[in-house]
Amino acid sequence: MANESCDPTPAPSEPVKPGTRMVHCVKFGKELPGLERVPWRGEIGKRVFENVSKEAWKLWLEHSKMIMNEYRLNPLDPNSQKIMEEQMEQFFFGEGAKLPEGYVPPKAKG
Repeated sequence: MANESCDPTPAPSEPVKPGTRMVHCVKFGKELPGLERVPWRGEIGKRVFENVSKEAWKLWLEHSKMIMNEYRLNPLDPNSQKIMEEQMEQFFFGEGAKLPEGYVPPKAKG
């Protein structure tokens, strides 16, 4: 039986620096470079760190701005932080968290 750890891995779409931490991203459903540090405190922060790619985190940051404005949240308010955690949970791990098949991220307005 062949040693599977020696099998070559398919090249990612963009070059990944050696030593980059890879995660199986829950949003994109594939191996991608992970975040460099835990982005949020508590259990949700650990789950995001272990299961969310840098690319998916960027999507969340855009989405979170809309939530902050929509709900008029204050990032320093514990109640607002709780709402953000619930939204983050939903965004990454909740119903419909997966991106539609063939999703193409919108180009950044330059």
